[in-house]
Amino acid sequence: MNIVNFAETQSIINQYVAELRDVNIQTDRNTFRHNLQRVGQMMAYEVSKTLHYSEKQIQTPLAMATANTPDDDIVLATVFRAGLPFHQGFLDVFDHAGNAFVSAYRYYLDEKHENVGINVEYLAAPDLTDKTLIIADPMLATGGSFELAYQALCTKGIPSQLHLCCVIAAQAGIDNLQKLFRPLDNVTLWCAAIDPILNEHKYIVPGLGDAGDLAYGDKI
Repeated sequence: MNIVNFAETQSIINQYVAELRDVNIQTDRNTFRHNLQRVGQMMAYEVSKTLHYSEKQIQTPLAMATANTPDDDIVLATVFRAGLPFHQGFLDVFDHAGNAFVSAYRYYLDEKHENVGINVEYLAAPDLTDKTLIIADPMLATGGSFELAYQALCTKGIPSQLHLCCVIAAQAGIDNLQKLFRPLDNVTLWCAAIDPILNEHKYIVPGLGDAGDLAYGDKI
C-alpha cells in the first residue's frame, strides 16, 4: 500500500486542516463542512494525476482539438454521515463518477468506552468490477470503518484500483490498513495529516474531535 501525506508538502490543504482542527473556528458548522469539501477537492486533483489518460478528438465550433482526458471508470464511495461533505469535494472534481454509500457507525462494547465496535447497516453501489474506487472518509482512526466499507463494497465487484482518502489518520489505523492491503500494489492511502496516537476511546489525538457532530450537530 502506497501512502501520501500532504502534511509533508507545502500546500493550501494545510490551511484547511488547521481550520478544521481549530476549536475557535470549528464551532461554525458551515465552515467546517466547507473545509472538508475543499480538502476533498484538492485531494481529488492530486488523485487525478495518477489516473490513466489518452488523447481524444474534440469538435469545437471552428475545428478539431485534442485533449488528454481520463479513461478510468471512477466510483466515489463514502461512509455516512461525516463523509458527505468530503465526498462532495471529490464529486466536484470527478463530476462524471458513479457514487456509492455505506452506513457505518461505531459503538462501545464496554462501560468504559474503550472497546469499539463498528456496524454496517446500509449499502448502495453500482457494479465495481474493474472500476477505480475512491473511498473518502474524513477520519482514519482504527481503520475499522475503511475495512468494513471496503468489504461491503466488494460484494458489488472487485475494483482494479483503490484509493483510500482521509483528512486525518492515526498511525495505528495506517498500520492496520497496511496489514490488510500488504499483498496489493494497487492501493494508495491519501492523508491530509497523520497523527501519532489514539486515546482510550479510540479518538485520534490531537485530531479534531467528532467530525460528524462538528459537521451536522450532536447526536444522542
